[in-house]
Amino acid sequence: MSGHSKWATTKHKKAVIDARRAKSFAKLIKNIEVAAKIGGADLSGNPTLVDAVQKAKKTSVPNDNIDRAIKRGAGLTGESVDYTTIMYEGYASGGVALMIECLTDNKNRAAAEVRVAMSRNGGTMADPGSVAYNFTRKGVVSIEKTDGVDEDSILEAVLDAGAEEVVDQGGGFEVLSEPSDLVQVRTALQEAGIDYDSAEAEFVPNLKVEVDLETARKVLRLVDALDELDDVQSIYANYDIPAEVQAQLDEEE
Repeated sequence: MSGHSKWATTKHKKAVIDARRAKSFAKLIKNIEVAAKIGGADLSGNPTLVDAVQKAKKTSVPNDNIDRAIKRGAGLTGESVDYTTIMYEGYASGGVALMIECLTDNKNRAAAEVRVAMSRNGGTMADPGSVAYNFTRKGVVSIEKTDGVDEDSILEAVLDAGAEEVVDQGGGFEVLSEPSDLVQVRTALQEAGIDYDSAEAEFVPNLKVEVDLETARKVLRLVDALDELDDVQSIYANYDIPAEVQAQLDEEE
């Protein structure tokens, strides 16, 4: 029997969820600031900003926070926003390839924190370019599975907009395209009345590595540790967790 009361356990879980939500908000706000700095505050002329705002709203970031981030990024408040994108490469257990995308105002801090998280959680850093060949940059639009939205209806909407394929991910769909066609694909979905969760350029693995239960635990522990870092914006990995292994992981939570 657990030495904690149910309330203490619940309270702890809530604290963890709240902390993760705060980190998620901060990362989404950072994306908005950068998009506004590069393309300006006008949503109609800045598709990258549109996607950053859409993702933030889907994650329940308050509108006031979003508006302030747009103004701050566009330089309308007199504040300076200066972030650099850095990509780190490495391996997790089982030879799983990792691409770790950071958005930071302090390169030395970002590098040190990523290295520590990797070394403490069974990962190894790799030289630039030695892992990247496992991935291809693609436009990825994520769509939640809902009534009336299936693979056929999505395909019909995006086929003439440059979409390459629609992938069933179990709980939702991903529409893949060339990054240059991302805005067209997103627009086609909107015109067809199909809601989407996010639309952004991502690194998609060319070949996935199937992992067993023990390897999956180690890989996910490392991914969680990296995701906890403030400077880490996105983590791309080429692991594939079989359904039976995922079921075991779900039971452990």
